Amino acid sequence: MDRLGYLRQTPSQTAGPYVHIGLAPGAAGFRMYDRELGWDIAGPNAAGERIRVEGLVIDGTGSPIKDVMLEAWQANAAGHFAHPEGGGAVEDGFRGWGRVITDFETGEWGFDTVKPGPVAWRDGRMQAPHIALWIVARGINFGLNTRMYFEDEAKANAADPVLNMIEWENRRPTLIAKRQMRDGKPVYRFDIRIQGTGETVFFDI
Repeated sequence: MDRLGYLRQTPSQTAGPYVHIGLAPGAAGFRMYDRELGWDIAGPNAAGERIRVEGLVIDGTGSPIKDVMLEAWQANAAGHFAHPEGGGAVEDGFRGWGRVITDFETGEWGFDTVKPGPVAWRDGRMQAPHIALWIVARGINFGLNTRMYFEDEAKANAADPVLNMIEWENRRPTLIAKRQMRDGKPVYRFDIRIQGTGETVFFDI
């Protein structure tokens, strides 16, 4: 309680808008780095299949949200994270982490990487290849955590311990990215729906 009488409660805030100069300087017109942190999260030396991941973040009315920031985490093609406890060595330059923002005009987001390998769950069972995503935007009070799986990993997806924790089986497909080819390169499409019909599964972690 303020007994002094002159301190005021600060107004509540939602996440965003973001200071792009610090979080994504290239989008703000500042060329501080050779490449933005999120454009290629695998680096030039990573083994495995080169892929691109793209999508929209869609609100409850079906419209793209255009001021979103996403962070991505993934293992390399061997299933190892760029972390001392990540399970093994990774290639020089492999971060497995990146940050991207949506396009101000279209709402599209995307990054280049390599397709991750399976990684062990806490009880030793193998998780299907996936990319973890964290989403924040204006109007979202807390960051949203989700995962992106790959439609061409159907057998691994069926046995994945996290997907199998989702009680409503008809919601599991909201975490599956669709594969297509563009100029000879695999592109995985993953649209994230914040609410409404087809709402993406989010995890409380």
